[in-house]
Amino acid sequence: MFWEQMMSIGLSVFLAPLMLGVINRTKAFFSGRVGPPLCQTYFDLLKLSRKGAVFSRTTTWIFRSGPTVGLASFFLILLILPFGRIPALLHFQGDFILVAYLMGLARFFMVLSALDTGSSFEGMGASREVTFSTLAEPSFFLALLAMARLAGGLSLSEILVASPERGQLTVPPILLVTISLFVVLLAENARIPVDDPNTHLELTMIHEVMVLDHSGPDLAFILLGSAFKMWILSAILLGVLLPIKFQSAWAGILVFLGGMFALSVMIGIVESVMARLRLNRIPTLLIGAMACSLFALILVIRIKP
Repeated sequence: MFWEQMMSIGLSVFLAPLMLGVINRTKAFFSGRVGPPLCQTYFDLLKLSRKGAVFSRTTTWIFRSGPTVGLASFFLILLILPFGRIPALLHFQGDFILVAYLMGLARFFMVLSALDTGSSFEGMGASREVTFSTLAEPSFFLALLAMARLAGGLSLSEILVASPERGQLTVPPILLVTISLFVVLLAENARIPVDDPNTHLELTMIHEVMVLDHSGPDLAFILLGSAFKMWILSAILLGVLLPIKFQSAWAGILVFLGGMFALSVMIGIVESVMARLRLNRIPTLLIGAMACSLFALILVIRIKP
């Protein structure tokens, strides 16, 4: 089991950037373009790691610590996150609360890093990020709480791996949790319809505006941390959707990886067929996701009082 857990962590670290490549190729296919190579994210990470970093004289150690703390937080979550049907290397009761707090810690330091530049432009993006995160984080937490109540455990390895058999009564709350987590996945990763990771239009930028002053290895840390974040939220969503127990660990790994990249294609399709929402419409979307999580928790409590 230990070697399977170590292998799962290695696969997560290695394959996480590939999800961004699958999304970009899917968007290129729908727009009639060839698109960048699937491994373009790896090339970008290698290129940025070889460059030097430029720091403004107005910044302090807070600006330099943002990318490092963010990447370290997401890597620690990978140690707590189960890989398909393989339990996490580090798991304990209540570890899903730590996961939520680590994601909040990464965001907190990235916001501080943007504010430390003294730029009103990056401050605008940081304020938007914090505003929308106050609606996305409760949705995420309530969704995991509903699944924890359904699984009868407070660990992600129990919630996503050792989940009980699901009957007709559990379908509605699981469906509501799935909808909520998918909206959170798009919002937390700055994807359409909440944000556009490829835009540079000042009036609509949210996440990308916070990292404009980062360069070199720091920007590589941010890009890799974004890939880890995409992998983490996708794995949690897939764990809710695939409660199947496999006799062979390899079969479970293959199904899990296939599901992850199928989810990447789905995200690319959503970004290809939808337009970005206006900023004043995004809170409505996130409040709807929060309502889905809350209703799911209420239904689970009625099913398992």
